[in-house]
Amino acid sequence: MKVDKKLYEWATVRQAEYLDAIEKYTSIRKAAEALKVAPNSISESILLVKKKAAKSGYSPKHDLVHPVAQGQMLKGASSLYRRGEPEPLLTWVKSSADQAWQEELMRATVAAMAEDVRGMAPLTQEPAKASEDILVVFPFGDPHVGLHVWAKECGEAFDLEIGRKLTLGAVDRLLQAAPAADTAILLLLGDVFHMNDQTNQTPAHKHQLDVDSRFVKVLQVGIETYRHAALRALQKYNRVVMKLIPGNHDPQAIWALAFTLAAYFHNEPRIEVDLGPSKFWYYRFGKVLIGSTHGDTVKHEQLGAIMACDRSEDWGQTKHRYWLTGHVHSKNVKEFPGVICESFRTLAAADSYAAGHGYRAGRDMTCIVYHKTDGEIERHRCDIGMLEAA
Repeated sequence: MKVDKKLYEWATVRQAEYLDAIEKYTSIRKAAEALKVAPNSISESILLVKKKAAKSGYSPKHDLVHPVAQGQMLKGASSLYRRGEPEPLLTWVKSSADQAWQEELMRATVAAMAEDVRGMAPLTQEPAKASEDILVVFPFGDPHVGLHVWAKECGEAFDLEIGRKLTLGAVDRLLQAAPAADTAILLLLGDVFHMNDQTNQTPAHKHQLDVDSRFVKVLQVGIETYRHAALRALQKYNRVVMKLIPGNHDPQAIWALAFTLAAYFHNEPRIEVDLGPSKFWYYRFGKVLIGSTHGDTVKHEQLGAIMACDRSEDWGQTKHRYWLTGHVHSKNVKEFPGVICESFRTLAAADSYAAGHGYRAGRDMTCIVYHKTDGEIERHRCDIGMLEAA
């Protein structure tokens, strides 16, 4: 049985093995016997390869023999035939960006970039022994690194340098105010970056964004800012957990920061950068259960049921349950049966859209202190006015 050699371009290692066996043993049935698999496993697998090839523009059965460029997917094709001739005279192939491929490429790229800085973090001296009964959480509400705000239009100015200074100032103030604990969590609640790439548009709805500088520079400032925050936290806490939640502005760009920080602190055993890809994140601390998500895909009213479903065992064994979210840029606390849901403000100024639509929420950053049996016992707040006056 002759195999189309072109299909190997879209085959996985296992699928290529199936193609080799089909050609060697002349039929799917004989190939299945030789590989000790079910015949339908091979036939279904080969069908998937053909579908993948067709999606890229290669399907000889339909007179498509010119694959689209890598990173593109077939959008449509038209053929012009001369009357009475079996072969097409002309073929038009339309393609569009393959979003799944581009996302995978971006993840692989930033992971490779992060390898260059793997293990560069200096080993820090462990702080004096602190209480293991309390946990300190620093929620970073929608930092929007790279946002540019024109003061004449919106009332307040904001750019890369202003954002960096405000964030580092708030981190320093809150670290001084917070109690010594064994563990701290730096929780970035999404939209860390204002844009996801150089197009300067929101990925889903293609809204035009007001940005400050080039995308690569925005990534650089973001990495420097949160690396500094992590190093400062290590000076005070024995263990630091960092979680970066994807937002609607930076669903792929956030991984550049996450992978780089994970690589940078690879040799520092006291810091953990959680690289889980889920939009929902949980942390159990004694009788306390904390959940976090950006907030763009679910409302607060749904979060209690989601937590009970995702962490049913932890739900049953805890007494104090909290959801920490971002997205809305305003303080909003709601208590539902068994859980408290809270959204946090941002230090970033309101952009043209928000200012023009009347949004006037305050700007601050907080840290929350939890006791492992009593839940939240205190919190500290750093208002924008405290930072601007410094």
